[in-house]
Amino acid sequence: MSTYAIIKTGGKQVKVEVGQEIYVEKINAEAGSEVTFNEVVLIGGDKTVVGTPVVEGATVVGTIEKQGKQKKVVTFKYKPKKGSHRKQGHRQPYTKVVINAINA
Repeated sequence: MSTYAIIKTGGKQVKVEVGQEIYVEKINAEAGSEVTFNEVVLIGGDKTVVGTPVVEGATVVGTIEKQGKQKKVVTFKYKPKKGSHRKQGHRQPYTKVVINAINA
């Protein structure tokens, strides 16, 4: 069984394995730079370690592959019989990270 970890980033929890590509909330760093996730909630595999609330001394290291924006989400608010409507679009920024190592 391969080793995996559950990390907290951007207010969300993500299950990661070595070599996996993940999309997370925007991280302020250049493409090609290394990023370390310190908030490791769980490490699984042959021996599972559950954090209370995080696993002490555990880190997950990844490389930022690219920065980007997701597809546009359009919201349209409409009030019938009033001639009132509002159209608004939003593109959420993201960071694509490739996981290099899980250090337990």
